[in-house]
Amino acid sequence: MTGSSSSDPLAKYREKRDFAKTAEPEGRIAKAGGNRFVVQKHAASRLHYDLRLELDGVLKSWAVTRGPSINPDDKRLAVRTEDHPVEYATFEGTIPKSEYGGGTMMLWDTGTWEPLAGKDPSKTLPEGHLHFFLHGHRLKGEWMLFRLKPRGKEKGENWILRKVTDDQVGGSEDLVGTHLTGVVSGLTMEQIAAGEGGKSRAPATPTAKPATKAAKARATSRKKAGSPPPFQPVQLATLVDHVPAGNAWLHEMKYDGYRTLVAVGGGTGRAYTRSGLDWTDKFAGIVADAAKLDASSALIDGEAVVVDADGKTNFQALQAALKGDPDAILYYAFDLLALDGEDLTGLPLSERKAKLAALLAGGTDRIRYSDHIAGRGEELFETFCAEGLEGVISKRADARYAGSRSGSWLKTKCIQRQEFVIVGWLPSDKQRGFKSLLLGVNEDGHLRYAGKVGTGYTGEEIDKLMDLMTPLAVTKPTVAAPRTAVRGARWIKPQLVAEVAFMEVTSDGVLRHSSYLGLRQDKRPEAVVVEKPAPVAKLEAPEPSVVRVTNRERVIFPESAITKGQLADYYQAVSGIMLPWCGSRPISLVRCPQGRGKKCFFQKHDAGSFGDHVHHVGIAEKDGHDEPYLFVDDAEGLVTCVQMGTIEFHGWGARIEDVEKADRLVFDLDPDEGLDFKDVISAALHVRDVLAQMGLETFPMVTGGKGVHVIAPLTPKAEWPAVKDFAHRLAIVLAQSEPDRFTAALAKAKRTGRIFIDYLRNQRGATAVMPYSARAREGAPVAVPITWKELGKLDRASGWHIGDAGALLKRAASKDLVGWGRADQILPDL
Repeated sequence: MTGSSSSDPLAKYREKRDFAKTAEPEGRIAKAGGNRFVVQKHAASRLHYDLRLELDGVLKSWAVTRGPSINPDDKRLAVRTEDHPVEYATFEGTIPKSEYGGGTMMLWDTGTWEPLAGKDPSKTLPEGHLHFFLHGHRLKGEWMLFRLKPRGKEKGENWILRKVTDDQVGGSEDLVGTHLTGVVSGLTMEQIAAGEGGKSRAPATPTAKPATKAAKARATSRKKAGSPPPFQPVQLATLVDHVPAGNAWLHEMKYDGYRTLVAVGGGTGRAYTRSGLDWTDKFAGIVADAAKLDASSALIDGEAVVVDADGKTNFQALQAALKGDPDAILYYAFDLLALDGEDLTGLPLSERKAKLAALLAGGTDRIRYSDHIAGRGEELFETFCAEGLEGVISKRADARYAGSRSGSWLKTKCIQRQEFVIVGWLPSDKQRGFKSLLLGVNEDGHLRYAGKVGTGYTGEEIDKLMDLMTPLAVTKPTVAAPRTAVRGARWIKPQLVAEVAFMEVTSDGVLRHSSYLGLRQDKRPEAVVVEKPAPVAKLEAPEPSVVRVTNRERVIFPESAITKGQLADYYQAVSGIMLPWCGSRPISLVRCPQGRGKKCFFQKHDAGSFGDHVHHVGIAEKDGHDEPYLFVDDAEGLVTCVQMGTIEFHGWGARIEDVEKADRLVFDLDPDEGLDFKDVISAALHVRDVLAQMGLETFPMVTGGKGVHVIAPLTPKAEWPAVKDFAHRLAIVLAQSEPDRFTAALAKAKRTGRIFIDYLRNQRGATAVMPYSARAREGAPVAVPITWKELGKLDRASGWHIGDAGALLKRAASKDLVGWGRADQILPDL
């Protein structure tokens, strides 16, 4: 047998190499029982891919001339070479040209392998055949190696490597033509040759799936019927000062495009922006490709981009493609939230990405899998920055999908860039158009001047911007700015958002060396705030909370002796399940600084006393001026509010990205004193059935008080006048149809013995208590999402309290509640 000796299977390997000249490991025979595999891309006398399978203490090796193919019709020649030591499985670098195999070698894939059940590879390999399964980062599924009969005086062994048909098949060049960097280092062959790499470390081994007949049968019998999953809040990354260290993090490229959720099922699909706006028409090609994937339904998270001639994602090119070349738009998928009706958000990221890679294994014209490396993030960041890329996204490999800014996703930018509100322009003295745009940013609830941007425009873009800005002209300045900087300015209503790159910011908060990148159509001006990088050290190993809570022993629920510290700990614990509903949404706080038994008050604006973790979004009032409304987007924000005396969180029915479009209907069923909770249950079921007849799916929530909220999630299309009108008319219809049971009257005197249908939650500026919010009531109850089946078994609306954080977390992850509050639906006619 090639490459082996009865006494020392590594003898031929050592004979061929001078270890004083090559960095390859001299190695030794390992203890039998290992099952790793590796593929190394090897630019020797000619380019090939070395496949190595661990068996009997060594790596059995084949040189695959054109690389592995996941097309079962391809039979790739695999020349058997000498056995290699197991230590070779982590080798990446350059072998001197004078040495055997001289050239550059990349660690292209790694993982584990297993033989077909009942087949002993120690026996079948000498017989000339090997049937096995690979569980790698790139190579997966069922494979075969078989030896060809020697021709003439051939001494070497020629084998054939072939993919066996399963759910991991695809095109001939789908893998070798797509994955051009090391699976661990993230380096190209050229970078490795230039000596940019270091000692390789194997990434976390992909989870091996049992290759049983039953598993194959399940994979091939997926039902093709299904419907696109509804939008759900996306996970957001926290800007940090440098890339986190260690192998616990997976690092991906930061793309320069539009964050997009793609939902498919039953041959159709939808595309959503990060705030839930339906952009299916803009990304029709991506949606059409996604709808062809082998799944009954799926919800994919990724970025819509255009790749320029330099191979980089380019936001300006994406803007141009949206106007005239939609076929140029690609989609880089980096997460999988749901598959075949199963919610995957509770799984670790590493498992979600493995499922995503399998789903996309066949490849499509427009959809790409966003690969990653484990560890070595700082080196990757330096490489990306040197190549002019935007930066790195770092994600905890073991973290669930949070649907909020949880700290398990971090972003590090090579170039400073962010969104700014366009507040005016300086006219050009040479031609039609402008010399520069004037910029603003929301701070403390008001727009402040952030400088100007005078480069980065094409003539076509200047004309487009002038057409958009001219109708928005106003006579008074939109922001306060130095006269010398804005002399001759033309001011506009702050309704346009631009993406701007810049070198630095002065101490006055003004940009220097800025360049225009394009308009942002997916972000409202009210949501534009300054991003400040956080110290990554606090996020790599966070304390229970980075917010200091003073007077933790102060009793704020006197009847149950519950303290301020216990309330802060509760919100810290449930932040992951609360923030998808409460985060990035204008909120009002019920503050009780001396405890619930003393004076409590609502607060929706900030006078600047909440600090860095509680943010502000300027929202226009009736008289036209902006007021600073509060919002939070992480656990630190929730705890900061508690530190300031907050007990309850109430939120708008819209997110900060577009406060004018509702993303839910809320009907608060408020019973009169003396009514039994069974009456409330019956009323809620009736409202559910009426809304169901109109095509709206609803979800119940007990409020922690006396009543029940019937909630209908909405895709944010309808604006507040239409939403309020619908809710009001529905309440009147219900009250008129059963006047002894319901009332829509505001006056307390008219509610006697009846349930008030509070429709007023559904108007601009109105709020409703948020899921998992504590209530300033006796016993510290909390508002809790429930199922309709559960509702019928309850005897009150205050069955859970802040001591039940663990139980609430467990409930939220249960199968019955996983899809709570999500539905793909719009406001119907009434």
